[in-house]
Amino acid sequence: MSTETDVEETMTDATEQEVVEDDLTEDDLTEDDASADEASADDVSEEEEADAPSESGDALVDRLEREGDIAADYLEELLDIADLDGDLDMDVEADRAAVSIVGADLAQLVGPDGKVLEALQELTRLAVYRETGERSRLMLDISGFRADKRSRLTKIGEETAAEVKASGEPVSLEPMSPFERKIVHDAVAAAGLRSESEGVEPRRYVVVLPAD
Repeated sequence: MSTETDVEETMTDATEQEVVEDDLTEDDLTEDDASADEASADDVSEEEEADAPSESGDALVDRLEREGDIAADYLEELLDIADLDGDLDMDVEADRAAVSIVGADLAQLVGPDGKVLEALQELTRLAVYRETGERSRLMLDISGFRADKRSRLTKIGEETAAEVKASGEPVSLEPMSPFERKIVHDAVAAAGLRSESEGVEPRRYVVVLPAD
């Protein structure tokens, strides 16, 4: 049986060797913040929107379901190799394929702060790309890690917005990844306030601003 270290090293090495230079990143955001912060409801950058297929309706659903099937086949093989038990759930969410792996002991496939999960998502997207010839925005979750993270960050955005409304003063949050900032931006916008990103990666952070 593969150990946690073996799995993590395998994911990291494979990512460095195989992920093509123009493949999507974990967060699907290049975050040109002039546009990403002002239009935080958008889920992809303007560049990715331009590259995204224009199909809609049944054709789009069929394509995304095929991506999910390809991803599931790839992940099933990986679970077999790693001698891990896991069930696969496939869905289509927000015009992208979504695949989740659930199981009793999959912490080694998540890794510290989700690093192994990120690498595995990149490899899964690459597997889809090799089959379809099209870049995939597929999202992978393992043991609910991403869902829990989204829930926590949404709560942070909501609570910070409430604090700013009460004080009338801007509040700066801790540095976050583009994916994390995107979730906070959306939560703040839903609360009726605006936010922007400041600083330089990897120390870029969200500032929640009072209403004008």
